[in-house]
Amino acid sequence: MEIRKAAVIGAGVMGSGIAAHLANAGIPVMLLDIVPKGAENRNVIAEGALERMRKADPAPFMSRRAAKLVTPGNTEDDLDKLADCDWIVEAVLEDPKVKQDLYARLEKVRKPDAIVSSNTSTIPLHILTEGRSDAFRAHFLITHFFNPPRYMRLLELVTGPETDEGAAEAIRRFADIGLGKGVVACKDTPGFIANRIGTYWIQSAVNGAFDLGLTVEEADAVVGRPMGIPKTGVFGLIDLVGLDLMPHIAKSLLATLPEKDAYRDLYRVEPLIEKLIADGYTGRKGKGGFYRLNREGGGKVKESIDLATGAFAKSEKPRVEAADAARKGGLAALVAHDSPAGRYGRRVLAQTLAYAASLVPEISDTILGVDEAMKLGYNWKFGPFELIDQLGIDAFADMLKEEGVPVPPLVEAARGRSFYRVEEGRLQYLTLDGDYADVERPDGVLLLADIKRVSEPLLKNGSAALWDIGDGVTCLEFTGKMNALDDQVMDLLGKALALTGRSHKAMVVYNEGSNFSVGANLGLALFAVNVALWPQIEALVQGGQDAYKAVKYAPFPVVAAPSGMALGGGCEILLHSAAVQAHAETYCGLVEVGVGLVPGWGGCKEMLLRAIADKRRPGGPMPPVARTFETIGTAKVAKSAMEAQELQYFRPTDGITMNRDRLLADAKARALAMAAEGYQPPKPPEEIRLPGPTARVALQMAVASLAASGKATPHDVTVSNGLARVLSGGDTDITETLTEDDLLALEREAFMELARTPGSIARIEHMLETGKPLRN
Repeated sequence: MEIRKAAVIGAGVMGSGIAAHLANAGIPVMLLDIVPKGAENRNVIAEGALERMRKADPAPFMSRRAAKLVTPGNTEDDLDKLADCDWIVEAVLEDPKVKQDLYARLEKVRKPDAIVSSNTSTIPLHILTEGRSDAFRAHFLITHFFNPPRYMRLLELVTGPETDEGAAEAIRRFADIGLGKGVVACKDTPGFIANRIGTYWIQSAVNGAFDLGLTVEEADAVVGRPMGIPKTGVFGLIDLVGLDLMPHIAKSLLATLPEKDAYRDLYRVEPLIEKLIADGYTGRKGKGGFYRLNREGGGKVKESIDLATGAFAKSEKPRVEAADAARKGGLAALVAHDSPAGRYGRRVLAQTLAYAASLVPEISDTILGVDEAMKLGYNWKFGPFELIDQLGIDAFADMLKEEGVPVPPLVEAARGRSFYRVEEGRLQYLTLDGDYADVERPDGVLLLADIKRVSEPLLKNGSAALWDIGDGVTCLEFTGKMNALDDQVMDLLGKALALTGRSHKAMVVYNEGSNFSVGANLGLALFAVNVALWPQIEALVQGGQDAYKAVKYAPFPVVAAPSGMALGGGCEILLHSAAVQAHAETYCGLVEVGVGLVPGWGGCKEMLLRAIADKRRPGGPMPPVARTFETIGTAKVAKSAMEAQELQYFRPTDGITMNRDRLLADAKARALAMAAEGYQPPKPPEEIRLPGPTARVALQMAVASLAASGKATPHDVTVSNGLARVLSGGDTDITETLTEDDLLALEREAFMELARTPGSIARIEHMLETGKPLRN
């Protein structure tokens, strides 16, 4: 069965977010909610939700096209319109009777093979389907999304003994490939996997901070990056989710958990938290929470609460020696640190990891399901069993005894071993029967991490590596910090192209970092500027231009496969590739003006050529120049792969992969298909005609107007003037023809001139110090 049309009932935060993400997958969606009493507009709730999502940031929709796929309606007038839907998602009030009444109505209108699922995380499946027919129960399951549905990768899938396997497989496959979800099969137990463990972890971390006298900053510094958990830590996470939501989650769990579950002993109510909620401090959606922004006097000062007194004061980043020790010596150094922060980390890890281990096989038949759920649902870098391995199973078991925490049977049985191991290049995990089994990847999933376990790179230096990924395809990987680009990347890129041309069919540019590339290494650039190494800087610009031009004209297809940020030079290699197969969550753009420069590795040239060739938009000498000037001059960053197509960073023919784990396989398949079709590199453009000084003056006048109204700074004007000269063609006019090399020369000239200006140097320094652009 294929999912071609869907419906979501319940237009709250979760329901509307699910509808938006279904639309992101290209699926038409009905979004329904109740008719409020006395409402003139009977669709007001769904329409209001849709309008909020269009304005929200971060955006639930990946593109404007996606937003048009959602049709608002209501459950009184439009339920019969669901008759042609393949999947109906219920996301209404967490009340069994409300849900059961809705299902009774749905049973009358749904088509026989339509799948109905609930987004519940608190109500058992068998209660939800009470009174329903065999056919309904066969096509019913629980699909528990995490908020926000576009960005959180976990989908917990719960089936019952009567659920049709074909229906479950249809949702599993669509959620994986169409929605980009990591689907984890869960048992029908309270809180499933992620929230069962996550709620316990939060309670343990909160209790420990109060008991050991830590500040919220100190607690977040420990229960955060040292443990591979997002920098929000625990108190920042509660603020993000909402303080008022936490009692509801606890109440639902306490109502359904087994009588002797460890969470019952851990749970307690802190009067300070009750007071915060009562006073409207419900987190970021309210007046603040454990952290707040004090805007008195027109300022914006971040403050945090004192857990002992309840008073707010300016938030200061603490120096936590235990966290510093963890950065150097790992988790073992953290838990061994003799300080309140060290004891705090030891206590939270002991309680949380022991609890997770005690729940297998109750909530999952394998440790894999637990680790995947926590990584995908809570953004942990490591799952509980991976964290135990970092400590060492024997050391962990001994630590539990010292902390007075019962050692789970699974941990006791694993003494002397590890939960994961690499055997002959294969990643394996410990099964419940005491044997090891290979970690199997689904069909269509290819991970560079797996390839790297069993092979050596074909080429390697300090900033990049080239791998053989099979079937005659190589893979170029950036390896520097944040995958920043430097002369070593360009050197290896040239060698990689030569090697691939001699012995392979195609090349993919890909890595498994959080970001594809944040662009050129600004630290190295600033050092070179400060010591006036101008020939070396120009050589780097020239080297990047030559390397990217070689990518464009390679005799074999080069397919770039970005995910995360692809900025500056990271975007420019995409522009020069034969094709792009992008993860849907790719955020790309030419952002060089933010550091006082212009794109220098062919970005101006490629964007200009695309604008000139675009027959869908106004032609003539000036419009393509103006469009490119606006895109680069305002440093527009596409907030999805779909938006990148709208901004022409990607071609309409470039591919988009929803699931990050499938990106490399999709890019490789794209490269092989292009090679099999007899790939030929593009021919250099024969005639590039640009308007020259007349266009430059027009662009400069537009920027001067912005500066006069305070919308552009003095150095914005300087940078924009340099960009205008490049895009208008320098001193040419419309009767003359230019070459790509002419445009590259203009890029180099403008780049080098701006690099010498104090304003651009100040922008680079500020970006390196703060991570934010300087408005000088």
